[in-house]
Amino acid sequence: MESGERYVNLFTDFGFKKIFGEEINKILLIDFLNVLFTDLETITNITYLKNEQAGYSELDRKAVFDLYCENDKGERFIVEVQRVKQKFFKDRSLYYATYAIQEQAIKGKEWKYELKGVYTLGIMDFTFDERPKNEDKLAHYVQLMDTETHEVFYDKLTFLYLEVPKFHKTETELESNFDKWLFILKNLHKLDKIPVRLQNKIFQHLFQQAEIAKFNKKERLAYESSLKEYRDLESAIETAKEEARAEGLAKGIAEGLAEGLIEGKAEGKAEEKKRIAITALLKGLDNQFVIELTGLSEEQIKELQEELKNRKPKV
Repeated sequence: MESGERYVNLFTDFGFKKIFGEEINKILLIDFLNVLFTDLETITNITYLKNEQAGYSELDRKAVFDLYCENDKGERFIVEVQRVKQKFFKDRSLYYATYAIQEQAIKGKEWKYELKGVYTLGIMDFTFDERPKNEDKLAHYVQLMDTETHEVFYDKLTFLYLEVPKFHKTETELESNFDKWLFILKNLHKLDKIPVRLQNKIFQHLFQQAEIAKFNKKERLAYESSLKEYRDLESAIETAKEEARAEGLAKGIAEGLAEGLIEGKAEGKAEEKKRIAITALLKGLDNQFVIELTGLSEEQIKELQEELKNRKPKV
């Protein structure tokens, strides 16, 4: 393999969906969700749902989730991997959750607005960097709350954000299953064997499914393409950070590629902007965000999307 790694990178689109989005691997997603959402009754089964959600009319925007599923109680789970920080990341997360709420409306007969729980999981390859006092807090559970009593006002809408870069435990420091899953998310592609502390049935299955050498030709090509997108975006982010540092822009360093380009401090040639836009579109970022990111026009973005339709590999 061109990647030189034994196991997939879970922050690539292909790698994440291979491990958590295939029917044969849903035991992995079930275990992961049970570890994260401990206040729920134990999840014993899930059903994958269509990940592309259309609006009520042709003029409405669509939402495309990385993974979308429900348990046997009808509770919905939206799982999103976010590689790069977006200006309106929280807004986007809330907007996506509304699809899982509205689709529960019962049409054609009396309905009393009773809803099943909706849980949004955001796995982030960046940090919020908003409140230094929380520099060691990597899991953020968010619900509607009474601001005076601090009691949960509504427990059927939950957001969980994982700031994966904040996880620094080594293999010998892993204790809980939460630790083990975070270690896997951050380090799977860096490993060459199953760590001693991950020698159980669940993780053995994960490592077996994640081994690149066992992929068929189509899967290998798809993974290499996905890995290239990941590395291109990572390289572009690092380049923007370096340029921001050179000009002494502390905020540019924190915000990475997006802020650097928006502020005009990472200006480049037309071809470079096009390459960055293609990488961002393949990652599933919103058109408006890509426009802000690169400075390209809406027409140029649409032309790139048409071009990608003819060459993007199907996973």
